[in-house]
Amino acid sequence: MKIDILTLFPEMFVPVTESSMLGRACENGILNIRLTDIRDYTLDKHNRTDEYPFGGGTGMVLQTEPVFRAMEAVTGISPSEWGKSGKKKCIYMSPRGKILDRNKIEELSKEEELIILCGHYEGVDQRILDHFDMEEISIGDYVLTGGELPAMVLIDSVARFIPGVLGDSEGVTDESIYSGLLEYDQYTKPREYEGLEVPEVLYGGNHKEIALWKFEKSLAITKERRPDLFEAFVRDHRELTKDEQKILDRYTGEDGE
Repeated sequence: MKIDILTLFPEMFVPVTESSMLGRACENGILNIRLTDIRDYTLDKHNRTDEYPFGGGTGMVLQTEPVFRAMEAVTGISPSEWGKSGKKKCIYMSPRGKILDRNKIEELSKEEELIILCGHYEGVDQRILDHFDMEEISIGDYVLTGGELPAMVLIDSVARFIPGVLGDSEGVTDESIYSGLLEYDQYTKPREYEGLEVPEVLYGGNHKEIALWKFEKSLAITKERRPDLFEAFVRDHRELTKDEQKILDRYTGEDGE
């Protein structure tokens, strides 16, 4: 997948895109992440990319000109020709956008190319979003100083669904919230440390009991911390084994006790 990032602060991305999972994916040719500094495309002699908003209001707004010119440099398509030879998937990270969830992440992971615009100041000129048909996406109901951190979250979450990025493809959908439940508790060696012990079931060798323990732990944690997810799982869960159903019934009060 090719990902172009338009930002005023490209240096923020380097530690993320060149390290760990994303860095390896780029080295292996699975991802091609390019950083474009919007300031390089302003014609203002002071390198300004923002202006006061028409109609008044606080803060500054990212101007059309540097973004239009940056988009042309990145895509090789002049603004007047945009959309005539097919559409490119363009995203603007925005607190007023739709929330980034699993469905949107999977949808984006199927794209061959993404263009992500990171806003700053109080937002961007609406003509940018309209002309390039940018989809606004949010990572939560809060406001950050810019779109760079949300863009990193989007890229990292989308990359996990691209074949070859993770060593274990099944780990993507089994991970925590993607299974419908929050993840169970994890332990590693040693078995005992400072009087704190690992649950015996995890090293007893009975794989069925281990699986049921993990399932019950996930149920308990989800019910306590995310009752909305728990209710959705109870309503929409896939077919369970008899033992799993008995455990679920205990947590929903349907076991008759």
